[in-house]
Amino acid sequence: MNSDILEFLERIRELEARIEREAQARRQQWQADFESRKVRFESEVLAQQKRFKMGLLRYLLSAEWRSVLSVPFIYPVIVPLVLLDVFVTLYQWVCFPLYRIPRVQRSDFFVFDRTHLAYLNLLEKINCAYCSYGNGLMAYAREVVGLTEQYWCPIKHARKVLQAHPHYHGFADYGDAEHYRAELARLRADLARMSVR
Repeated sequence: MNSDILEFLERIRELEARIEREAQARRQQWQADFESRKVRFESEVLAQQKRFKMGLLRYLLSAEWRSVLSVPFIYPVIVPLVLLDVFVTLYQWVCFPLYRIPRVQRSDFFVFDRTHLAYLNLLEKINCAYCSYGNGLMAYAREVVGLTEQYWCPIKHARKVLQAHPHYHGFADYGDAEHYRAELARLRADLARMSVR
């Protein structure tokens, strides 16, 4: 891989680490304590949060008509989401061992911590869980598909790819026929050496 690209990717990783440190400092400001993937608030913080909770009935009665009209189109999407989840999981459980790719740890992509926020009512917590599931599923599927792409067709595109998966920038250059087979072998070997997440 081009040394300039490697340097840029390292700078991106450093910036992402700085962003996470800043986000962690903000979480500490709200006195949220994380213990083995669980959130715990001080009792005074929970009491303060409850002061801002909107009751379910008031929440429903104050809902915008646009939001109410969209409900029949939002919740049925759970069916294809669950089907996608099942098929992506089944796919990687069957195919990844055949390709010598460590399985993606599904649980790493799903974060359901908003239910601990005392200022959300039941419906808001359900909506937050729905969005967390959908976004987690897309990230999980993207990782599985990205690793599959690295195995089968690790060639960069001629056009710019918006929000490429993290493995993409290590792919072989578009049009580099001379080095493609060697790059393919290297990238497949990298997959076999990956640590399980």
